[in-house]
Amino acid sequence: MFAYILKRLVLMLPTLLGVLLLTFVVIQFVPGGPVEQYLAEAKAGMGAGAEGGGLAYRGAQGVDEERIAHIKALYGFDKPAHERFLQMLGQFARFDLGRSFFQNKDVWQLIKEKLPVSISLGLWTFFISYLVAVPLGVAKAVRAGSRFDFISTLIILIGYAIPGFVLGVALLVIFGGQLQWFPLRGLTSSNWQDLSVWGKVVDYLWHIALPVTAMVAGSFAVTAMLTKNAFLEEIRKQYVLTAYAKGLSERQVLYRHVMRNALLPIVTGFPAAFVGAFFTGSLLIETLFSLDGLGLLSYESVIRRDYPVVLGTLYLFTLIGLATKLISDLCYVWVDPRVKFD
Repeated sequence: MFAYILKRLVLMLPTLLGVLLLTFVVIQFVPGGPVEQYLAEAKAGMGAGAEGGGLAYRGAQGVDEERIAHIKALYGFDKPAHERFLQMLGQFARFDLGRSFFQNKDVWQLIKEKLPVSISLGLWTFFISYLVAVPLGVAKAVRAGSRFDFISTLIILIGYAIPGFVLGVALLVIFGGQLQWFPLRGLTSSNWQDLSVWGKVVDYLWHIALPVTAMVAGSFAVTAMLTKNAFLEEIRKQYVLTAYAKGLSERQVLYRHVMRNALLPIVTGFPAAFVGAFFTGSLLIETLFSLDGLGLLSYESVIRRDYPVVLGTLYLFTLIGLATKLISDLCYVWVDPRVKFD
């Protein structure tokens, strides 16, 4: 086991390096970098000032080379690409994710500022999905072929087929606009600080209800169907018939014998899903409900060519993904000691 873990840790390094190298190379060929965007914004600002105040607009005549060189040096683009890449690797090795070009903040600080929103969405989605999907999958397996199984499967497939942002728009229009039962934006009200403790809890749940519903609707479908199929496969095995022959009740057979084997694929994916709940930002849901989380941060960073944020968050999330993948594999041994990595 130790040799397997060591080998996986060693293999993480070239994987992480390959992801960063590929992204860095692609970035070099993307038009409209941060220098060009800065100059465009500067020209637009000078143009607006010229129109409003009647002043001479010198930006239209172009920016002098000295100013462009200064801006390139400010963003670090005065160095060759390979030097910038090696410098970035050195920073990442010290877990220095760099500083945002346009927000003038450390990438770590930006992630910590946006993380509470993504945690709120991710954790609620994760727990509700598992708490609903696993019992539903067990019930469907026990009642396989019944009317309950057919109706629940139909509802699950409909929910899975509807994109989350489409459902979110429908929820906003109906419950936020027409009925006005829920707020249209944000995680809390403007007077949240003045509310009591119970009032803050109610206000938070009131705001989070619609976005979580839009995210949960399709997320538990895979888990529910996977649980059902895993239970059906185990129920048909010989040891289940033996357990019934010994006089065990259906509840004892299902939850003491079948559960441990049937939930193997569910439990092994649990660490990745749990950690992903902290760092997964849904761009469309966050934009739709005006939630300033990691999804919106990633999108704005790509649009504005804020490369330190793009590469810093990519490095962090890739590292977390590789670690959780290793933990998921080790969970196979924890759940089923018969599994050997030799």
